[in-house]
Amino acid sequence: MPRTKKKNSRGGHHGNVQPFSDEDASIETLSHCSSFSDTTSVADEGGEASEDTAQEDFQYKLKGFIDSTVDKSAKTRQGALDGLKTAMATRILYEFISERRMTITDSIERCLKKGKGEEQRAAASLACLLCIQLGSGIESEEVFKTLKPIFKNILADGSANIQARQAVATSLGLCTLVAEDDILDVQATMECFENLFTRSYARMDGTCPSINPQTSQLHTNSLLSWALLLTICTPNQLKDILCKHLPKLPRLLESEDVNMRIAAGETIALLFELARDVDSDFEFDDWDALCDKLNALATDCNKHRAKTDKRKQRSVFRDILKAVEEGDFQSEAIRFGTERMTIDSWVRKRTYDAFREFVGSGMNYHLQANEFIRDVFELGPPMLVDSATMKAMKISRFERHLHNSAAFKARTKARSKFRDKRVDVGEF
Repeated sequence: MPRTKKKNSRGGHHGNVQPFSDEDASIETLSHCSSFSDTTSVADEGGEASEDTAQEDFQYKLKGFIDSTVDKSAKTRQGALDGLKTAMATRILYEFISERRMTITDSIERCLKKGKGEEQRAAASLACLLCIQLGSGIESEEVFKTLKPIFKNILADGSANIQARQAVATSLGLCTLVAEDDILDVQATMECFENLFTRSYARMDGTCPSINPQTSQLHTNSLLSWALLLTICTPNQLKDILCKHLPKLPRLLESEDVNMRIAAGETIALLFELARDVDSDFEFDDWDALCDKLNALATDCNKHRAKTDKRKQRSVFRDILKAVEEGDFQSEAIRFGTERMTIDSWVRKRTYDAFREFVGSGMNYHLQANEFIRDVFELGPPMLVDSATMKAMKISRFERHLHNSAAFKARTKARSKFRDKRVDVGEF
């Protein structure tokens, strides 16, 4: 997946905020998606004037959020950061943000340095969303150069708030993927992550270090960010990483934390995929022992583990075992608008999951409209869908709804009859 360095030319608007809710954001998102897909629909339903007014109101709120990030009240700052996060996750705001990126960066820097746990967590996430909006180029590079030293200080500081460190571990990984311009600096950042997740390695005698759940989450986030950066390493770097880490990573499969076990398994599958891409004849010395361990996790019946954890683990490790044994991947189709993308490799899965961590339910919208994310997944420029196509899509959805309703009623009726028969048999 190529990452081209270029200045993006996305559509955006200018303008000026009362805080808005998630509901407001979703309404705005739907409105923006509609105008993105069908520029004539707004005129049909009330004219361009109403769209311009709504846009001005929205940008007024955004400016208010930016101003409120320097408020004396921690609660107000937190609300402002969350408001900006929601807006960036659900809309394309390139022009608006590009003009104010240094102001927003200064606010993030201040909140990371002076804020407490939740405020720092929100600021770290906002930094990622800012880079996602700006895309891969000089603008996001400048943002990241300012924030990277702060991220690394928080990550390495054992006395810092653990929630802040967890958030930074995730944000530093994606910001590096988007905005780092030097592969040697990528390697240095990966070493920061290694310093953390390797502390969860089982000892040589098979015993696990005593780690509390919060610290385990920090190590898991660090491992996942490290795995994300594996996807942009050079073949020579990969060879070094395979020699150094692949023999030791299986020790993380012994962790008491199900999320760490799953993250470790997926990282191992990713490494095998990358290794085979570099060398189709790649062989691993402890392959049999690793497959035995993966198979045990795919069929885990340990009574000491929660049923939900075991169910979740078994499903994932069946796929991981296939990846290691057969080089297989369970493909998944992602639909957005009139398009469809296939997650057909561990590289794509790790990259998709990383972006979705920040944009959440806005992922499908960003896949449709965000030039940078479309470039990452090789989807080409955003497609403008005409009104006739949108209308056809709406009709098909409505018909599908009717079909589902009819099927549901039929099922309910059939089950009611079956239950009646069961009752009769029981009474007889």
